[in-house]
Amino acid sequence: MQMELELRDYIQIIMKRKWMIVAIVLVCSMASGLYSYFMIQPTYEATTKIVVNRTATDSSVNDSNLINEVNANLRLIDTYKEIIKTPAIMEVVAEQHPEFNLIADDLIKKVKVSSVNNTQVMTLNVQDPSYETAAQIVNAISLVFKEQIPTIFNVKNVTLLNLADLHPVKQPVPVNMKLKLNVILAFVVSLIGAVGIAFLLDYLDDTIKTEADVMRFLELPTLGQIARMDNQGLDRKQATTARKAKAGEVKHV
Repeated sequence: MQMELELRDYIQIIMKRKWMIVAIVLVCSMASGLYSYFMIQPTYEATTKIVVNRTATDSSVNDSNLINEVNANLRLIDTYKEIIKTPAIMEVVAEQHPEFNLIADDLIKKVKVSSVNNTQVMTLNVQDPSYETAAQIVNAISLVFKEQIPTIFNVKNVTLLNLADLHPVKQPVPVNMKLKLNVILAFVVSLIGAVGIAFLLDYLDDTIKTEADVMRFLELPTLGQIARMDNQGLDRKQATTARKAKAGEVKHV
């Protein structure tokens, strides 16, 4: 029974300040949507995929040796990923493509290299406000890596599975323009915050307003109430009293 009363109290607190909660949620959600749409600069991503083997595939190699070779290549994937993000590769890219206006350190920061577990496929990602620029940069890094890796490491077989399409058929979609997600997150966070503010205000409010408050805090019955009257009601009451007083005077005469 006590739990039911507590739950009812919580609902009453929320309902008492429901318009404040609604206002906070609406303002925060609208602000998040407007900020996401007008203030966040669109960023596009271009991707290439590379397969690297230490040696070219030989048809005469038996299954056991082939498995060993694949396992060795898998263990070297992390090494290849680090080689890509070194000045040995990026300085060559910067020299061959001055139109990017990027130095080796800038290129290292822009490129992201990842790989899927138990595969020899590496994925290169580059993000930029211009999709065409991102595609040009990631293609250039992939091609330079293919040219330079034999001189850095004992690798003879580098295959580019795909390059980024410089002129895609479909309009590229920005990777950072998550308008709906941002609005949903703002809605949830602002709702939790607004409800928390409502409970905080109720906790700080130590005034007694209702008979239930008197019974809860003082454990005493209420003998009477003084109603609050606005100016309009007070004027009407004064006018009624004046009319009654005037009528009594006339009757007395």
